[in-house]
Amino acid sequence: MRIGVSRGRPDGSPVRIGALVPLTRPGWVAAGRHLLAGLELAVREVNDAGAGRPLELVVRDTAADPRRAAAAVEELAGLGVAALAGEYHSVVARAAAAKADALGLPFLCSSAVLDALTERPTEWVARLAPAQSRGWRAYADFLLDAGHRRIAVAAQPSVYWASGTRILRDHLAPRGGTLIELAVGALTPTAMCAELAESRATALLLLVGHPEPAVSIVRTVRRDRRLADVLIGAPAGQPEFAEWTTLLGGDGTAVPFLRYMPDRLTPLGVRVEAALRERLAEAPSFVAFEGYDAVTVLAGILRSHGTDRTRIAEAWPHVAVEGTRGRIQFSRVPAISVRQWTWAPIQVVDRDPANPDHLRILHTA
Repeated sequence: MRIGVSRGRPDGSPVRIGALVPLTRPGWVAAGRHLLAGLELAVREVNDAGAGRPLELVVRDTAADPRRAAAAVEELAGLGVAALAGEYHSVVARAAAAKADALGLPFLCSSAVLDALTERPTEWVARLAPAQSRGWRAYADFLLDAGHRRIAVAAQPSVYWASGTRILRDHLAPRGGTLIELAVGALTPTAMCAELAESRATALLLLVGHPEPAVSIVRTVRRDRRLADVLIGAPAGQPEFAEWTTLLGGDGTAVPFLRYMPDRLTPLGVRVEAALRERLAEAPSFVAFEGYDAVTVLAGILRSHGTDRTRIAEAWPHVAVEGTRGRIQFSRVPAISVRQWTWAPIQVVDRDPANPDHLRILHTA
């Protein structure tokens, strides 16, 4: 899929940017749709502005498959893209980042949060989303501030979920919190409710895929009278997208999740929000803004440093771009292997039971 070529421009052939996006199952399609909307909108606006060579977005569907993503990076490198942008799933982004590092192809990861995005420090990869350790510690602080000390997690096997569990445990334990793990694969939602009731946990965190088993777990917990006072939380952001409300209705409200948005958008963000809302026919998620900001950063680098891949990667430390959610600059952060925006804004929000389309800000990091 190629997007954003301006025909008949006198200022040269288009500069290709590769885009990695989950557009089919088992990928999180709603996230992919929002990410692509942000990428496309930014490319269109850059081309409409007419400053320099136009951009061409060459899109590849990762479908949440790390091997497919790695193959797409190799293909895009062969097609001559100047840089890569995108990807939502952390485990997939890690595979893409490893391949980009090996090939010497600049990759601006928009959304994935695993701290160890690459096994070794690299200059080829930069990231807009905050590292998982930062976001999930903020979520743990929210739980503690709300009085939760016994916290259960329903986690599926995954590097991402295991990393999240470890971050939560390490942050909660010194502050008097206890983490109780429930084996999702070995328990039906009904059996999980029984264990949850016996555990005396006051909060249950969903470290599982969407829509299943997340939707089934929420429905079962909501209908268990023993668990009427148990908070359901989703730090990975499952309730961010409209599909959550469509599937769960009122059961999906009051489920706190992480969202990488400021309390107030920049003037650019206000304008982009309106354009994204029109393009998506629904409220844009933070993922759409991440996509837009990724292209905005790359367009600025291409204007000032050209299309040579080495020069693009060398430009990460010199970026100073006004994005939709704040001023974007990249730096080296201890224990983070890639160039990192330090830091994207972090909120804990939920959907208001009185109006599920309205998000309530519960905590700001």
